[in-house]
Amino acid sequence: MHIRKFDFDYSRRMFMGKTLAGAATAGVLAPMWSELAHSADVSKAYPDELLSIEMYTKGKIKPGDVLTADNVDAVKDLLDPVAYKQVKTMGRRINIVESTKDVTRLYPAAYLDSTLRNKGKAKFGADGNVYDEAGKPWVGGSPFPDAKDANEATANLTLSWGRHDYSQYAIRDWDIDPSGEISYQYDFVWCELNCTSRSDGKVWNNRSDLLRLQSVFFTAPNDTKGSSFLNTWYYDQRKFPDLIGYLPAFKRVRQFPTNQRFEPLVPGITLFLSDAWSAGDPMQTWGNYKIVGRGPMLGAIGNKNFTGGSNANYERSVHGGPKGKTFHETYMELIPECVIVEAEPTGFPRAPVGKKRTWIDVRNGMFIAYVTYDRRGEIWKSFEPQFAQYSNDKLTIKDANGKPEWSWVGVISHDIQANRLSRFVQAKEVTGGYKSTYSEAGVDVYNKFLTPQAIGRLGA
Repeated sequence: MHIRKFDFDYSRRMFMGKTLAGAATAGVLAPMWSELAHSADVSKAYPDELLSIEMYTKGKIKPGDVLTADNVDAVKDLLDPVAYKQVKTMGRRINIVESTKDVTRLYPAAYLDSTLRNKGKAKFGADGNVYDEAGKPWVGGSPFPDAKDANEATANLTLSWGRHDYSQYAIRDWDIDPSGEISYQYDFVWCELNCTSRSDGKVWNNRSDLLRLQSVFFTAPNDTKGSSFLNTWYYDQRKFPDLIGYLPAFKRVRQFPTNQRFEPLVPGITLFLSDAWSAGDPMQTWGNYKIVGRGPMLGAIGNKNFTGGSNANYERSVHGGPKGKTFHETYMELIPECVIVEAEPTGFPRAPVGKKRTWIDVRNGMFIAYVTYDRRGEIWKSFEPQFAQYSNDKLTIKDANGKPEWSWVGVISHDIQANRLSRFVQAKEVTGGYKSTYSEAGVDVYNKFLTPQAIGRLGA
């Protein structure tokens, strides 16, 4: 008979103790980041029960199983409330796979190298912003890989959304109405250029006052083609970004109210600027950050989510809902430890959001679920990403150094009060010939995508 020294109850007590103490150091059997100094394998930091869904559920769920309404209650405590509702009442299926133990498969290689190189150098200044030891803007990677509190965990999400110095996402979106039909279908491109907090340790164009430049422009259908927006983010997280846009109906570039970040960019879509990476607003426009929970979680963060090689444009099969079109396929694994961070929109006097909760995988500091609540405390929206290293048995996408790329592959964004859902994928290419890429090499991306003149040109 195999006697387990560290059973589920041991882990549960450990997580409860950490939450009550307000501490966020990762690991159960040993500090995770200390173990990672010797090996990329997280196995020594967690007991088997937190790395095996079969052991955790006492055989009720195992890798290869599919969560449905019939068995989802066995893992109800491992899903955010909206994902649980989708499976239980809306016909969603979730495929279960083995837990990822090799941490290098949960990061872009350059970002992980920068995180390890700069570990221990970050601090919060008196103004609430993150600085390095010399008091300069953060130099790259996660500033607090072994986050000790909710502010540190949130800073990891805020300073580098996509974890590349430049990211260009070709996005194909389908918006599902309450009847289960596709009411809108959009192609758009989302660009992110980090000016500071870069993995290469540089400051782009000497703009140490800026965190990032971020644009989004729609390329299809024709009645929306040309709608374009540019956010200029300051490094100072007390300041709202400058927001300009071009709408075909106005035929000019105009300034938009930057604090109205809880509205859809185009009709039908449930994506708000505030939703981006669960950190779509400057960090200090939200407040009262606190860790409200800690424990294992199911999250779509493994390689199985990358469809390259099986689908030429990286799209995904769909199922569920009244017409079988509501959800795309996702593959979730047992994540041994997540922290749940709660915050309130203190910088938005008229915000329709009362609070948000973000579930963060402590192995890589990335969010795996995000839920917002209205002013009454009722759940309003969920924003669930799927991530993967871009490598499978059919295709591997490599970075400039020959390492497999890593990024998000899809999102399910669900307004459960209106029962409207957007599902979108990071495609290989969208209308207009725009492709997903993670390098600015050889292209003047600033003048092409990230200036007011570029927004006007893309719109026109």
